[in-house]
Amino acid sequence: MTAHVLLPTTLALPAFRPARGGPHTRMPRPSKAGRRPSPQVAERVRPLTRGQVADRLQELGDLYAETSGGDPWAWNQARAAFLRHLAADARRPGFSLLIAETTALTGYAYGFPVGGTGPWWAGFDGHARGSLLRRAASGRLFVVSGIVVAPGVRRECQDQVWNLARRLQRRLLADDGAALGVTLVDARDDRTVETMRSWGWRYAGADTLPAVPPGPFRVLVLTPGT
Repeated sequence: MTAHVLLPTTLALPAFRPARGGPHTRMPRPSKAGRRPSPQVAERVRPLTRGQVADRLQELGDLYAETSGGDPWAWNQARAAFLRHLAADARRPGFSLLIAETTALTGYAYGFPVGGTGPWWAGFDGHARGSLLRRAASGRLFVVSGIVVAPGVRRECQDQVWNLARRLQRRLLADDGAALGVTLVDARDDRTVETMRSWGWRYAGADTLPAVPPGPFRVLVLTPGT
């Protein structure tokens, strides 16, 4: 029997990849006065079983690639890498995936719980590990491993409770009963860090950006209910 040792994986969050040769424009953020009404009534959030995840794997991969953008080559590369990431996480004990949908899939988020021991902690030094466990107190940590939403959700109304990314991450932690959410972001990926912080995530240590991030990833945490 082959044993699968699953090491820490950084957050799967679609990148913005404009098509080659196309302009890269930054969309203006709407003013508070012009913010659109809550879309909460239009999107239903519900969990999928492992079997349903397997059945809809191609659809999940398509949405990830579509929200990443880019030309067909970049689209296919992003999709293949993401599906490997998702398949690995889906084998972890306690894995959970929530989807948001109207008449079609509009977003999803997934993750898994971790205790004080296990292979997920590989690469953490003793201080970082102890700090996270103290933050969680007697409860357990829930790793949010992927959030896939439309680009507009990343740009607009990030501080609103009905923002789809916030709804998904809040529901993941609530369903698990976690004491603290945690995610890992590639140390070089400043854009993803900025996005996550706009959704309420904070650095695991002091809430400031270190001049030189230690190790291959940055550790962000989320308080339940955020």
